Amino acid sequence: MAQPVPTPTLLLPEFYRRTDVLQVARDLLGMVLVSEWDGRRTAGRITETEAYRAPDDRACHAYANRRTPRTEVMFQDGGRAYIYLCYGIHHLFNVVTAPAGQAHAVLIRALEPLEGLEYMAERRNILGTSPKEKIRLTTGPGALSQALGLHRACSGQSLLLPGKGFWIEDRGLQVPGQDIASGPRIGVDYAGECAAWPWRFWERDSLYVSKTPRLKSL
Repeated sequence: MAQPVPTPTLLLPEFYRRTDVLQVARDLLGMVLVSEWDGRRTAGRITETEAYRAPDDRACHAYANRRTPRTEVMFQDGGRAYIYLCYGIHHLFNVVTAPAGQAHAVLIRALEPLEGLEYMAERRNILGTSPKEKIRLTTGPGALSQALGLHRACSGQSLLLPGKGFWIEDRGLQVPGQDIASGPRIGVDYAGECAAWPWRFWERDSLYVSKTPRLKSL
């Protein structure tokens, strides 16, 4: 007999406002990021994340508790989006975590597409949704933001309001601990010894992962 599909539930403030950003980054694997713009609903299951933590993490935009107009949202209560422009091209979507005053965030690096693939393909200028093209839709932080219509103007928006642009759901698809791998974050060579910290987490056997260097079991 088929197992019943769990009813999607919105992630609560307590999920985001924990102080251990590494645990939040792991726990986000398997959660579903949803966007809905002008009746166009898209969704994808999170398969890859990276954790960032002020004040000691040199790779974090708020390293040493640096406050700027861009990073100010990171110091707010967890449960908001932090979206910034990378290289003047890619909008990167982060989840703000921890209580107010602690600038922690989790970068969402990749998704497994679940809903609205035709809208994702249109936004990504990809023709069709074959298995190979499906991987391209949301694999990589810039790609997934484009596919779901997430952009810098949305930075600071709450993730606690379903139906208000975008939010994250629990659909009972979490990744067991033994199926999670970790390794150094990508593109943070400037961060000195922090660049080697194994703060990137991904679903070990997923096809929807941006890069898969040497694995490290948790």
